[in-house]
Amino acid sequence: MKNLIMIVTVFIFCTVFKAQQTEVSVIKYEELEKRIQQEKDKLLVVNFWSTTCGPCVKELPHFMEINSKYADNQKFKMILVSLDRLADKERVLKFIKNKNLTAEVLLLDDIKRMNTWIPRFEKDWDGNIPVTVFYKNGAKFHFNDGEMSKEDLEKTIKENLQ
Repeated sequence: MKNLIMIVTVFIFCTVFKAQQTEVSVIKYEELEKRIQQEKDKLLVVNFWSTTCGPCVKELPHFMEINSKYADNQKFKMILVSLDRLADKERVLKFIKNKNLTAEVLLLDDIKRMNTWIPRFEKDWDGNIPVTVFYKNGAKFHFNDGEMSKEDLEKTIKENLQ
């Protein structure tokens, strides 16, 4: 009986509190592009950030609040793409834990080719972060260059989530 109670308690805890990532997938641009296309049936929010970027760190709590709000919506997905160096992977993992990031985090290890892949996301993107790209049905519909307020983030999602 004790084992059953323990199993039920763990199950409830895991369903109520989304578990943080304990590992970060390291990807190249092509893999990120495929990952975005895998979510073509959803409203997808892709945020490019870094642990060393002040405005990025400042806006992440808003993103986590919105991510939690829509976590049960099957038509919504948020991905945080870290542009930290591969050598800083452990720092990214600690940051995920310390900041309680619940959205999926990917580490884009493709800095050498950034002049190739940045314009594929947005022709006018100068490479600065934070940047947030919104997709619906696999197509980009909004590009936000710079820090995004909680109100603008939620408005963009609400207006496009069906």
